[in-house]
Amino acid sequence: MEDLKKRKMEEMGNNDQLSTQEELRSLLDPLAKSQLVDLLSRLGSQYPSIAEEIKSIASSDPVHRKLFVRGLAWNTTSETLCAAFRMHGEIEEGAVIYDKATGKSRGYGFVTYKHMESAHSALGAPSKLIDGRMAVCNLACEGLTGASTTPDLAQRKLYIGGLSPDVTSEMLLNYFGRHGEIEEGSVAYDKDTNESRGFGFVTYKTIEAAKKAIDDPQKILGGRTIIVKLADTHKGKPVQTQVPAAAVVPLAMPMAPGYPQLGKAHPSATPAGYAYTQPVAPYQASSYSSPAAAPAPYPSQSTIPYASIAAKKDPQGIPPTTPMGMSGYPYYIGK
Repeated sequence: MEDLKKRKMEEMGNNDQLSTQEELRSLLDPLAKSQLVDLLSRLGSQYPSIAEEIKSIASSDPVHRKLFVRGLAWNTTSETLCAAFRMHGEIEEGAVIYDKATGKSRGYGFVTYKHMESAHSALGAPSKLIDGRMAVCNLACEGLTGASTTPDLAQRKLYIGGLSPDVTSEMLLNYFGRHGEIEEGSVAYDKDTNESRGFGFVTYKTIEAAKKAIDDPQKILGGRTIIVKLADTHKGKPVQTQVPAAAVVPLAMPMAPGYPQLGKAHPSATPAGYAYTQPVAPYQASSYSSPAAAPAPYPSQSTIPYASIAAKKDPQGIPPTTPMGMSGYPYYIGK
């Protein structure tokens, strides 16, 4: 009998626990995400057991352990990428992303740690020099909306032009590191030839450091005078303000009367300004007199008869001539 009573008591307790969980779920279900986050954070700060449970669940989700790494050199491999991040903890997976068509690196990759604490440690120093280029990491769930897309990025990112082909990314970072801490920076290289394109970019962590680099009068690197200015000013593209669609009022183009507009029915069967068919006024011949006949220029004259004359026949040959001598005297020929 005692065992039966004990079993019944346990069943009643379990039923009460199930009913309590269902009741709590029904209460928590309508709450917004921000309200649930505030509630769990307060409970976790008050009860260590709840805090450990929250950490255990969060650590099992890769969203808190996977990092997105951008700004990689074209020759960086998955092995060199993992070697640069292994100092923060055990890596579960790491890979550089390659283009399927060309087989070349796309300049970014991913690193997934085994523990969430290792990922947090790597995020504490997001900038890392890998193969001569300054790479930057952030949580993969944030994508490109990390620290580098802050509102003051335009005042911290510099364009460096006129670089010598011998200047490497490491030389560039060492030269500009004297003005302040650098968040990201590298020389621009050609994907096919891996040769310098003669310019690069440097992003400082503070606006003051960027201003110092711009105002520095000594801008000589690799034996050349280099160009240092804000990256946004180098683009040189005017900002075009877009007018909202609601503010645009369509205007009908004026057209000559009589021609129907496309997409619009004409108000009448006959276009305005033209009547079809138009009546033609009859020609009144009586209103115009015929011109008078022109007078003959000369009066007509009768034909005058002429008497016929018999023509004499010319003798044939050359007529004889008297021989003439000198000075007009006759020329005599002796018999």
